[in-house]
Amino acid sequence: MNDITTNLTTDVVQLDLARPDRIGFGEAVLCEPKTVEQIVRALDQARDAGQAMLLTRLQPQQFAALPAEHRTGLEYDPLSRTAFRGQPAPRRACAPIAVVTGGTSDIPVAREAIRSLAFHGYPTSEIYDVGVAGLWRLQRRLDDLARHPVIIAVAGMDAALPTVLAGLVPALVIAVPTSVGYGVAEGGRTALNSLLTSCAPGLVVTNIDNGYGAACAAMRSMR
Repeated sequence: MNDITTNLTTDVVQLDLARPDRIGFGEAVLCEPKTVEQIVRALDQARDAGQAMLLTRLQPQQFAALPAEHRTGLEYDPLSRTAFRGQPAPRRACAPIAVVTGGTSDIPVAREAIRSLAFHGYPTSEIYDVGVAGLWRLQRRLDDLARHPVIIAVAGMDAALPTVLAGLVPALVIAVPTSVGYGVAEGGRTALNSLLTSCAPGLVVTNIDNGYGAACAAMRSMR
């Protein structure tokens, strides 16, 4: 049993080290469902290959349990639960990608998108708390938002913000429903369903709380 457990915690970790050459952006490791041993193995592989790596959903307790050599080698942001191993890509000479939230409760998911973009060198503009419950907050930022080629719109509750934005600006709008909300919000399912049935043409929708996925969609669209 011990041998089987050892194999499950280490040998099954196989980084996609060729991903940068194949699709243009690097490996990312989803940490939340992994053991600390598996995260260490991934970090060891990236170090041995001399490759930078993005870690997502790295919980504070997981970060604290890492060996000191790995903790000191990570640039960790507890709000987004992301970490950089190695140096991020140089800043790209391109228009910034806007990342917008309906409310302040959506900021952790937005920060996951922002950090994922920053790791790959993409500049961003951060605009928070402009949800449609106070529509004037969005209206006063529309001219600025319209200058961005891509907007990642992060919203919970009824997730109306991305639909409204997609009807007002020429940018590609990538919607991220969040798990923020009471009762029938059902951990983001209501927001997701609302966005999937949006009448705004061309609106792109990611899974619930998937800031990383939204960042990857934005990067592909900027090629």
